[in-house]
Amino acid sequence: MNKELFAALDMLEKEKGISKSYMYEKIEAALVSAFKKEYGNNTNVRVAIDERKEDIKVYQQKEVVEVVENPETQISLEEAKKIAKKYTLGTFVEREVKPKNFRRLSAGAAKSVIIQGIREGERRAIQEAYENQKDEIITATVSKVHADTGNVLLETENGFATLLKSEQIPGEVLNVGDKIKVYVLQVNKEGKGPIVTLSRTHAGLVRRIFELEIPEIADGVVIIKGACREAGSRTKIAVYSRDEDVDPIGACIGNHGMRINAIVDELNGEKIDIIRYSEDPVQYVSEALSPAPVELVEMTGERTCRAVVNPDQLSLAIGKEGQNVRLAARLTGIKIDIKTE
Repeated sequence: MNKELFAALDMLEKEKGISKSYMYEKIEAALVSAFKKEYGNNTNVRVAIDERKEDIKVYQQKEVVEVVENPETQISLEEAKKIAKKYTLGTFVEREVKPKNFRRLSAGAAKSVIIQGIREGERRAIQEAYENQKDEIITATVSKVHADTGNVLLETENGFATLLKSEQIPGEVLNVGDKIKVYVLQVNKEGKGPIVTLSRTHAGLVRRIFELEIPEIADGVVIIKGACREAGSRTKIAVYSRDEDVDPIGACIGNHGMRINAIVDELNGEKIDIIRYSEDPVQYVSEALSPAPVELVEMTGERTCRAVVNPDQLSLAIGKEGQNVRLAARLTGIKIDIKTE
């Protein structure tokens, strides 16, 4: 059994990246636990793992004392001298444990540790793979839709992961076989719970899709300065060009709207307002309230302002249930009070 065990540990280290020293600690703890379960919790035990000889031995320890008060943990000096004359008071007598029933227990404990180690290794490998993709988008295939919860099981290059109902675009219908882009939001490094949280609602998804679809953004000529989103309804994204000859908004829209249309299709028809970024807060707020034309913006404080619009543009500037002005405020970081002339 020992040769098989050490061979299994070699395999774990090479294929799963779990060090043998880590597994030795786990096996030692499992054998000590098995021993105490068999012989009582008061017993003292030592596990000796010899990697070179591929051997594992378990020893019961008893302290040499003058008067024995606990036979499970103590042995008299007289009895110890019968075993070997070298023993003195305060030293420990060790005897190897070899009963058949304990060998069965130890084999079961070692097997359990290896199985757990394999699971931990697989989980760790998946965690590391997703950690390298954190804050990025990946393409996944819909494997199953849970009718009761609305959660969707996705197959990714790292295995299977769940897209929670709360992280899906409202109103979007996903079917088995659909290929979708998801944003790697969080990676759980704990031993329990889902390994990764994927999202279709996070503003980071829109940022990354723009980087994929717009070459000027990928090249660093056009910069995304900010993005905010109410998934399934509307996104506002602010862009800036490092090259005076490149129109950042035109680059994002593309010829005949091909680029922006591809992004809108990926987001299930979500409206996208592309805003020209400005260092001037007055100009930035005016742009952010698009598509409503703004007559005047007055800064009333460091992060507050008053925007004046024509009466017939008031509802457009505010937006349905206040969405347009709300997103504009989130995008600019400025509280906006809209007034009519």
